[in-house]
Amino acid sequence: MSSSTPACDAVVIDPYEYNLSGKQRTVLSGSLLLSFTGMFSAYAGLAAVLLPAQVAAVDPDSKEASLALILSTSAFITLFVQPIIGAISDRTRSRWGRRSPWMALGAVGGALFLLVIGHLTTIALLMAAWVAIQVLLNILQGPLTAILPDRIPPEKRGVVSAFIGIGSQVGATVGIIVAAQFTRDSAFSLGYTIFAIVVLIVVLAMLLLNRDADNRAVPVAPFGWRSFLRGFWVSPKTAPDFWWAFMARVVLVLGYWGVTAYGRYALEDYFKVGDQVDQAQSLSSVVQLITVLVASAGCGWLSDRLGRRKIFVGGASFVMAFGLIIPLLMPTLTGFYLFTAVLGLGYGAYMSLDMALMTQVLPSAKDAAKDLGLLNVATNVPQSLGPTLAGVIVTSFAAGADKVPGYRVLFGAGAVLVALAAIMIKPIRSVR
Repeated sequence: MSSSTPACDAVVIDPYEYNLSGKQRTVLSGSLLLSFTGMFSAYAGLAAVLLPAQVAAVDPDSKEASLALILSTSAFITLFVQPIIGAISDRTRSRWGRRSPWMALGAVGGALFLLVIGHLTTIALLMAAWVAIQVLLNILQGPLTAILPDRIPPEKRGVVSAFIGIGSQVGATVGIIVAAQFTRDSAFSLGYTIFAIVVLIVVLAMLLLNRDADNRAVPVAPFGWRSFLRGFWVSPKTAPDFWWAFMARVVLVLGYWGVTAYGRYALEDYFKVGDQVDQAQSLSSVVQLITVLVASAGCGWLSDRLGRRKIFVGGASFVMAFGLIIPLLMPTLTGFYLFTAVLGLGYGAYMSLDMALMTQVLPSAKDAAKDLGLLNVATNVPQSLGPTLAGVIVTSFAAGADKVPGYRVLFGAGAVLVALAAIMIKPIRSVR
């Protein structure tokens, strides 16, 4: 393909060769930025704001239990959606390629259910619709994530991975802010509609500007249930780097989410900010967003220039560990803001390059979506377990009504886990 071919031309590209021009990579990077911004704005806005508001309106007396039931059910059902749909998309052969059909299905189906859920008035129907939305958005996310290893050569993935990390963080922040405007007077149905439109627009733009390859001529092995199911096991002996990366992510996410999930409660019971909780939480979100953006943009570019991944991912983990120690040294509101800022720097650097590192330890390029889906399990499981374990730590080490000792142990445990994740990056040999 010549470098003058527009990024939106319907050309046939070998999905296993990196033959995009510089202009096409730029268009793809911008499209991934917008896609992840739109997708994560929906994830955060829906789960953190709109769904809780609707559950409270439908079942005000048992809203906590009902919300926990809905979220835990959807988390369990969708746990393995991405690796399964990833494996299916890896085998898909069509004139629209292997990723686009599934991305279109996830976006259109998810948008339709978003239009419906705002009008439901029972917890059972809400749970059914929410599970469908989560399954469909995961069907979108799996193939979308695989576009990075599909089309970007390893030495160029740092910057593009940074775009993905920035989009995810900005999307989550903006999504919560936007969703908060639609919780009054049962206006959440309008909020759902807005997020449905956003998801459709960003995915449609992604598909039109970055046409997937016609891969009908690419051979595919005969399907068999035994080989299909066996494909979900990656041997530590044959792919040790994959497993080091997998376990490093598990440990880091467990430490990070275990602490950050209790940020509001820590402000009340550890930092003792009194009636400044809302103001402190809002300001800290802005501070963290700024530091995340700065670290993401800088580290992604520098990593590509130096051709190094491990030192940035491992270093970012150590920065996060240091951030988690700050509350032990400064249990004040100033300490909380400093903790948030440093944690944002580490998390931004980590998010910008963790994806690039992960794509370079995959056992097979032809199974990229399935293997990235398996790596996503390393995020989902500790995200679910982290807050539960954190709650056990805080209550177990509390001195009666005084929860300060419990939070000291929590911050210390989080720092140890995140530092351990940094150490687990070192044995990876296939990536510098």
